[in-house]
Amino acid sequence: MQLNKMVEFHKALGDLNRIRIIGLLKQGPLHGQAIAGKLGLKPPTITHHIAKLREVGLIKERRDKNTIYFSLNTKALEMGAKSILNIGSGGGEEMEMAVTAEERESIIKNFFTKEGKLKNYPAQRKKKLVVLEHMLKGLELGRVYSEKEINEYLKQFHEDYATLRRELIMCQFMYRENNQYELNPVELWWFK
Repeated sequence: MQLNKMVEFHKALGDLNRIRIIGLLKQGPLHGQAIAGKLGLKPPTITHHIAKLREVGLIKERRDKNTIYFSLNTKALEMGAKSILNIGSGGGEEMEMAVTAEERESIIKNFFTKEGKLKNYPAQRKKKLVVLEHMLKGLELGRVYSEKEINEYLKQFHEDYATLRRELIMCQFMYRENNQYELNPVELWWFK
């Protein structure tokens, strides 16, 4: 999660009524009138707060005839809440994934040809992260790339660019929204 997305996530949670809506939706899906009734608020107020929560991906919608039911996107809530813990150094997985300069050099030598092609994709997580980080060296921090540009860039390393692209997202090296890709700040990577 990029830093600006993290700020928007926490701003959305910075309202008592939105927290109360999340608490209600944690118990199960509800329609707007039911939420308004339970919280003693007017429907337009609920619509406003639901829109703010939807903007950051915390609310999912399901239409049943003329009624829209809202539910909590618990995965997005957990990811957003945990993302702030990934900022900075130290702790948990980062320490486990730390590699020395010699290990990094050895992994790169073993998995890449002299021409820079990826021989095979490592199964071991520590090696996988080193390989992915190495492939990012030609990308610019702060630049937004189209999916086509990322695909072309990754093809220089391996023909299975879709897997590499997916792994870069899953390991928090990159952020994707609407087929646009951007490097996350180094502080958000699984390890440095």
